[in-house]
Amino acid sequence: MPEMKITLLACTPEPDFVCAQAAGISTGTKINVENYAKLLKKVLGYGHSSIIEHASFTFLVEGISRACSHQLVRHRIASYTQESQRYVAYDKISCTEPDSIIRNEEAKRVYDDFMKECEETYLVLQKMGIKPEDARYVLPNAAHTKIMITMNGRELLHFFGLRLCTRAQWEIREMAGKMLEEARKAAPVIFEKADAQCASLGYCPEREGCGRFPKKQENERKGL
Repeated sequence: MPEMKITLLACTPEPDFVCAQAAGISTGTKINVENYAKLLKKVLGYGHSSIIEHASFTFLVEGISRACSHQLVRHRIASYTQESQRYVAYDKISCTEPDSIIRNEEAKRVYDDFMKECEETYLVLQKMGIKPEDARYVLPNAAHTKIMITMNGRELLHFFGLRLCTRAQWEIREMAGKMLEEARKAAPVIFEKADAQCASLGYCPEREGCGRFPKKQENERKGL
């Protein structure tokens, strides 16, 4: 099974400095190479995250399932271009295998048999003259896909806040973690504190928490 691969294809040149310039315009501060990081951290610390909308980041994501990509595109303030199963004809179908299935010998046998059957049916349909756009109806949610994503810095931070949560589905959480690794290389100040949203809120907003932070109601009872 091909490993998930995340590539930061492009981003706004010097994204930290560009966003610091926006902060400087807002605050009337002259920006230079010595003070931009300090000001950017200060303004972001106030919660004024609109300034990081001036930086954009474009990723190529490979080796994720179609199921994962369906979760991804729920994030609306972004641009997506996905490999089309209508136009791309496959000679082999690679699929994501959840660890819960891999660890269960019998479940893995059932899973692998079904994926093989899907692949064989897809290939047979094409040999019968069925176009890929119709043969694709037999492909599973586990089938791998490629997708290009462009988000601005603010939406990317929001994405990380939701998808780095331990209650996020495991595949998109892994994807978010790898995207953050690449984003931090390009913009270490913007993404310095990027984390699950509980880290910035100080409490868990989920219905069932992981225990990292108390529930909001628990904080209120303690007067926090």
